[in-house]
Amino acid sequence: MISSPLSLLLFSFFLLSIHAQTLIHNTCKICSQHDPLVSYRFCTTSLQAASGSHHADIRGLGLISIKLTRKNLTDTRSYIKKLLKNDTRKLDSYVKMRLEDCLELYSDSSTDIKHAMNNYKSKRYHEANIQISSVMEATTTCENGFKEKHEAVMLLTNRNNATFELSVIGLSIMRILQNSAN
Repeated sequence: MISSPLSLLLFSFFLLSIHAQTLIHNTCKICSQHDPLVSYRFCTTSLQAASGSHHADIRGLGLISIKLTRKNLTDTRSYIKKLLKNDTRKLDSYVKMRLEDCLELYSDSSTDIKHAMNNYKSKRYHEANIQISSVMEATTTCENGFKEKHEAVMLLTNRNNATFELSVIGLSIMRILQNSAN
């Protein structure tokens, strides 16, 4: 059988791809088994779609989940600003106040996630855990603010849930890393 350098290269990429898929699936399986807040499907879908995930080790997947959380925070802040700017006349005062509260929470969380990322990179997992937990609390507080009024329009539920779950994935991966170090 004649093997060309191109076919060997393609085969190597194929093997790396299979390894990356297995790592993502195994990581998400462990995370979802040990934490009921992690959806296996959401975890695999999120990590597989992320740039760089197919070449990452488990520590890299943790960083990717934090980066996804940061991107989600940034996108949600922009979305809230857009809602407040474009729909001010259409929003009732209750919803407008909740959006303003959420904007403040998401702004604070953007700072927290930046610090969490730096702490994660420096393997200061305890500090990163505290900051990511703060992000989770902010998304819950934002969501609960809307729930206080039964007729309130839930404008941010999907975004809050995604940010929360991405945060949980990051925490779960940190827990795996900490347990493997002990």
